[in-house]
Amino acid sequence: MVFTALLSPPGALATGLLLSLSVGNPAPAASARWSKRLLQWSVVGLGFGLDLPTIWQAGRTGFAFTAATILGTLVLGALLGAFLRVDRTVAQLVSSGTAICGGSAIAAVGGAIGADARAMSVSLATVFILNSIALFIFPPLGHAMGMSQNAFGLWAAIAIHDTSSVVGAAAKYGDQALAVATTVKLTRALWIVPLTLFFAWRRRSDQAELRWPWFILFFILAALIRTLWPAGEEFFALAHRGAKIGLTLTLFLIGASLSREALRSTGLRPMILGVILWIVVGVAGLAAVQLFASA
Repeated sequence: MVFTALLSPPGALATGLLLSLSVGNPAPAASARWSKRLLQWSVVGLGFGLDLPTIWQAGRTGFAFTAATILGTLVLGALLGAFLRVDRTVAQLVSSGTAICGGSAIAAVGGAIGADARAMSVSLATVFILNSIALFIFPPLGHAMGMSQNAFGLWAAIAIHDTSSVVGAAAKYGDQALAVATTVKLTRALWIVPLTLFFAWRRRSDQAELRWPWFILFFILAALIRTLWPAGEEFFALAHRGAKIGLTLTLFLIGASLSREALRSTGLRPMILGVILWIVVGVAGLAAVQLFASA
C-alpha cells in the first residue's frame, strides 16, 4: 500500500523497467501472469466508478474513430511492411497491436495466423517499448496542448496501444479522462473478436484460438450495479480506489517483464514500422478529436 501510494502509474512502470534491466526479474513468468490478471481485475474495479449512461456516451463517441483507425492502421501496416521488407507475420502482428490493444491483440491474432515464437517476441517487444514511452509522454503533451479531460481520454484510447498504459496515462490526467479512456479502449478491445476471425478465415484454419475478452463484460456489470444501487457509494469509491492501486501494481509488473533479451530481439525494421504506425495513428486521432471538439 505504501509502495503504490508513493508511485504514479508512470513511476511504477519506470521502477519495474529499472529493476528488470539492472538486476533482472527473478520470476518473469509469474510477473507476466499476474500483470494480466491484475489488469483485468483493475478494469472491472474501474467499472464501479462509472454508470451506464456515461459508458454509453463515451462508447458511442469513440465508435466511429475506432472503426476508422483500426481499418486504416491495418491497411497502412500491410503497405509499410511490404515497403520496409518486414516479415509479413511480424507486420500483421505489429499492425494489429497498434490498431486495437497491444499485447492482447498480438496474442489473439498470433494464434489465428500460426505465428512462431520469434515473430511473437519481436512484435510484443516493439509494441511494448512504444507503449511504455506513450505512458510518459502523452499526459505532458495533453497539458501542453490544453486538452480537456474528455478530449485527452478519447485521444489516449485511440493512440496508445495497450489498455494498461491507456488507463495509466488517463489516470495521471484526471478522473474524467480516466472514465472516457477506459470505456473507449474497452470498446476498442472488442474488435479483437472480428479481427481474429478475419485472420483465421484468411488462413483457413480451424485451429485458431479465439480469445474472448470476458473481463469487459464484468466491467459493464460493475457499472450496471453502480447504476442500479445508488446507496452503495462508499463501496463503489473503495472499489475504484482499489482498482487504481491494482493498476499501479500492474504497470510495475509489466515493466519488470521487459528483459534485455526482448530488447535485443527487436529488429530495426519492425521498430521503424511500429513507430511510423504509432505516429500516424496518434496524429490522426488527435486531428479527429480536435475536429469533434470544434463541431
